[in-house]
Amino acid sequence: MSGARDGLRSGEVARAAGVNPQTLRYYERRGLIAEPERTLGGHRLYPGDTVAVLRAIKAAQRLGFTLDEIAELLDAARRPHGRGGAGMRERARLKLAEVERRIADLHTVRATLRDAVGAGCDDAPSCAAEPSCPLPLSGLVHTASDGASPSEAGFRAEEG
Repeated sequence: MSGARDGLRSGEVARAAGVNPQTLRYYERRGLIAEPERTLGGHRLYPGDTVAVLRAIKAAQRLGFTLDEIAELLDAARRPHGRGGAGMRERARLKLAEVERRIADLHTVRATLRDAVGAGCDDAPSCAAEPSCPLPLSGLVHTASDGASPSEAGFRAEEG
C-alpha cells in the first residue's frame, strides 16, 4: 500500500453511513462489504464507495430485506448484466407480497385487540368462559374447581 492515505478509516465510514464501527466489522465478516486495505499501523482503510454500500444495506433493511437477501442483491448488482439471479423487480415483488401478508396479519391482530379492549373484561377466567370473549383463552384458563392454577394444571397434564 502506498504511504498516501487512499481511503476512509472505520470511524469516518461508520459516521458517514450512520452505523457503528461494530456493524461495519460485522458486515465485513458477512461479506457485505469488501475487506479493506490496512495501513502500516494496521488501521482499516475503506474505499469511498463503502459509505454508499452501507447506506444501500440500511435502506434495504428498512424495506424488510434480511442480510442474506441483501447479500444476494449486492452480489447480483456486482455482476455484469444478465448473469444475476432473480432481478430486483422480482425480489421487490416477492418482498412486497410478504409485507402485504404481514400487514393483513397485523390488521387481524389489531381488530382482535380492539375487540378485547371493547369487551371491557379485566378477568381472563371470567372472560374466557363467555362465548363473546374475543381472545382464544378458553382452552388455557381452567376453573378453580380443580384447585390448580392454570400453569399447575398444564404442568400436571404434561407429567401425565
